[in-house]
Amino acid sequence: MGEIEVKMRVGTMSQRNLFERLRAFSRDIARLSLCLFAAALVTACAAERGGSIPYATQPLAAPDTPRAAMLTADYRINTGDKLAVTVYRVEDLSREYRVDLSGNLSMPLIGNVQAVGRTTAEVRDEVARRLGERYLRDPDVTVAVTESTNNNVTVEGGVRHPGVFPLTGQTTLLQSVAMAQGIDPDNGNPRRIAIFRRVGGQRMAAAFDLVSIRDGSMQDPDIYPGDIVVVQSNTRRGIFQDVLQALPLIAIFRPF
Repeated sequence: MGEIEVKMRVGTMSQRNLFERLRAFSRDIARLSLCLFAAALVTACAAERGGSIPYATQPLAAPDTPRAAMLTADYRINTGDKLAVTVYRVEDLSREYRVDLSGNLSMPLIGNVQAVGRTTAEVRDEVARRLGERYLRDPDVTVAVTESTNNNVTVEGGVRHPGVFPLTGQTTLLQSVAMAQGIDPDNGNPRRIAIFRRVGGQRMAAAFDLVSIRDGSMQDPDIYPGDIVVVQSNTRRGIFQDVLQALPLIAIFRPF
């Protein structure tokens, strides 16, 4: 009888252990299901409109700053601008030069050339003159601004590569998002994008739906130098993300 009782006790303990394991496994399955449901809910929310900034239904007001297309012949070069200098048939001199903090671009053979406050034509003439004095006969020189510190757009939030990008011509919202390598599929909401702009001395904002822009049911607005484009993000936080959620639905393009 003693041996039978021992076997019965062992069998009961094994059943109890099996039951506890099954119950723990059930709890793990329940937790996993809850996590999957939450992830699906976040994904679903990320693909919808929402928030408190109103969606623009009419053309936005132009900002206080000039548009990127204003890079004309009378544009005055600034510190930090990037200039493409081409000297015909002289590859060693033909390259892009960054205007330094002293306002100069530094070129081989002729050294520093004052650039800040000048037009590209004025810089071209001086480069040609100094090269012609000692090194080349009738040098053929061209100078062009390839990147201007006065013509940048900031793109942040749920994009693949947030950053500050130069505007070298007329640019739209869709193109500015493309500069940042598009919407981050795991983090960004293409249906909730805000443009922050300074108009009349005030910072203003309006929301846009990139899906609607792509299918032609919403205007693809122009982007101006100084604009800040913010794509709603599930994880990245910042002042503009907070404002994007906080502005009341009062106007098409509302100051804050």
